[in-house]
Amino acid sequence: MAEQEMFVLLASAASLGLIHTVLGPDHYIPFVMMGKAGKWSLRKTCLITAFCGVGHVLGSIILGLIGIVIGIGIHRIEFIEGFRGDIAAWLFIGFGLAYFAWGLKKALRNKSHTHFHVHSDGTSHAHTHIHEENHLHVHAASTAFPGRENISGPSAQQDKKKMSIWILFVIFIFGPCEPLIPLLMYPAAKLSMAGVVTVAGIFMFFTVATMTLIVGLAYAGVKSFRWGWAERYMHALAGFTLFICGISIAFLGL
Repeated sequence: MAEQEMFVLLASAASLGLIHTVLGPDHYIPFVMMGKAGKWSLRKTCLITAFCGVGHVLGSIILGLIGIVIGIGIHRIEFIEGFRGDIAAWLFIGFGLAYFAWGLKKALRNKSHTHFHVHSDGTSHAHTHIHEENHLHVHAASTAFPGRENISGPSAQQDKKKMSIWILFVIFIFGPCEPLIPLLMYPAAKLSMAGVVTVAGIFMFFTVATMTLIVGLAYAGVKSFRWGWAERYMHALAGFTLFICGISIAFLGL
């Protein structure tokens, strides 16, 4: 009888991990849009998705284990999970608005213009660039510095990109996995702690695998699409998408 119950729980963990991910667009749309805006590779986008997915499930697993070990009632655990969900929603909203504003400012500044340079030896040249991307100042051989390139420093932008990834990771840590604790972990605890760990592991695997698969397929399609003039506004669009995800979680219960 116990083996049958465990089999049912394992099958439920796999199906719930897949279904709750597919039905929650916040599990994949933010990664697709931020990957496109940040010009991430497909590999990087999938790795970041998996990283945040593990954090997303791990937060609920830790809470569930604490609840089982110290005997917290399921209703109190569900209250805590709901509170965590509210935090995640408002973090999505706040981060989305901030990212949208930054992306819009970046887009408005992202206009090409031309600089003219005249050197002491009489040579002159012009180059066209935008301030939001790296560019080279090409000089005549007599004025160039061998082995050096005058490139706009990318360190500030790299720091912003890393910060965005970590903020997204924190948001997903707060985001609860609603079916995991009440439908899987607590019932498995009646059988054995090993069953709890196994069920949680299966749920995590199918959740993260589904997230990564959907993001990989969607990102490949989005990346191949020609955005034209809208390309300048990708960061703003990504921020607006995060904002909508937060609104959907907070007010629509998605």
